[in-house]
Amino acid sequence: MTLQAMPFVPGEVSGRLRHRLRDGESDCILLLHFEDLVPLETPPAGLIVIGGAPLSHPMTELQGLGIPTVIVSSRQAEYLQEGERIWIDGITGEIGRGEVPDPQSVGAHSNVPGEPFHTADGLAVELRASITGEQGARDAHAVGATAVGMVRTEYLVPSHGRMPDQAFYEKSFAAICAAADPLPVTFRLLDISVDKKPTWLGEVSGMTGLLGMQGSRLFGTRPVSGLVSAQAAALANVSRNYPLRVLVPYVASPEEFRHWRNRLRAWLPDRIPIGPMAETPAAALAMPEWQRIADFVSIGCNDLMQCLFGADRDIPDVAGYLDPYAPTLLRFLDLVARAAGARGLERIQLCGLLMQMPGVLPLLLGLGFRRFSMAPRLIPAMSRVLARTRLGEAEQLATTVLAASDSGSVRELLGMAPETRPPTPWDQTG
Repeated sequence: MTLQAMPFVPGEVSGRLRHRLRDGESDCILLLHFEDLVPLETPPAGLIVIGGAPLSHPMTELQGLGIPTVIVSSRQAEYLQEGERIWIDGITGEIGRGEVPDPQSVGAHSNVPGEPFHTADGLAVELRASITGEQGARDAHAVGATAVGMVRTEYLVPSHGRMPDQAFYEKSFAAICAAADPLPVTFRLLDISVDKKPTWLGEVSGMTGLLGMQGSRLFGTRPVSGLVSAQAAALANVSRNYPLRVLVPYVASPEEFRHWRNRLRAWLPDRIPIGPMAETPAAALAMPEWQRIADFVSIGCNDLMQCLFGADRDIPDVAGYLDPYAPTLLRFLDLVARAAGARGLERIQLCGLLMQMPGVLPLLLGLGFRRFSMAPRLIPAMSRVLARTRLGEAEQLATTVLAASDSGSVRELLGMAPETRPPTPWDQTG
């Protein structure tokens, strides 16, 4: 028996299938429903998630653990029996009985931290790390990341959920920079949303739903405004010893970014570059304006996709709409790349889970993107994809895919099985 599931976190592993972890058992493969995802005190060897929403925040947090993970449907889960020995491949999405067949030898990772990676024909590509704290910075250094592309500062919290202050941020930021040294570090200012609401934040008007108050939209409200100024003051002090950049989250327009950039300059010295996090179609298409007023741009593909497709990325029932192989998504990104031009593309970083999906990284290279930020433990797998990719072939494939009529055709062009697509509501109709 071999099941074709949806790949999620790279890696090959075998073990006994369990529906719950037993005391002291860490060499098993855990099968659980998406809604049962909780922090794992004893991480298993592998994970199979039933009905997962790939772009959701709970699934995103799994990336940092580096546990090989695949996503299955409820029907596929019926074929998996408690206690049987199985293997999973987080790169292909395959699940089988027994031991891993012909396991890949990944070898030692030898990239020099701070240096770019290269395609088979020598094209330099930056694989940066998205992290949440000091351990992530150490992981980024260990895998030879080109830089720390984003520190998600909303996950930096004092013990017992207390409200952070400047002293806490300064200590945390300095520890991250020291662990990442000599990598340059980009800090994203507080990115609070309805699904990432800290315990210290009370009720905020408009902070409801998918597209309400979040990110920089909250910078003018208390107590968020005070914490953003504390972050900026802390970063100004840390920047005396380490190279860093500042990212303003969830910016919808050049006017909004210009306002907060000017406010931040009251604390941040000119030596610190400031850029917007473009997470809406409107922001992503403002590339000509960003070239004039921003030092760099980071495109958040997870939120961008949920805005583009009109589907909440935390709801499994609509996960199938967030299709990384939809020609409309790839045409949109092609439009963004063309609007940026060759010079603008040098300052664009793509973030999110899109580039880790099988076959997508070469397509993004073919569209012109060269800088990507991801969980550190994904970097070795993505570097091996780069090592097999030639730019000319990637550009030709991207041109073919842009002309495809539907995502099924794109998957076929990439040699992928139809089962790698999450189910959509229309799949359940007769």
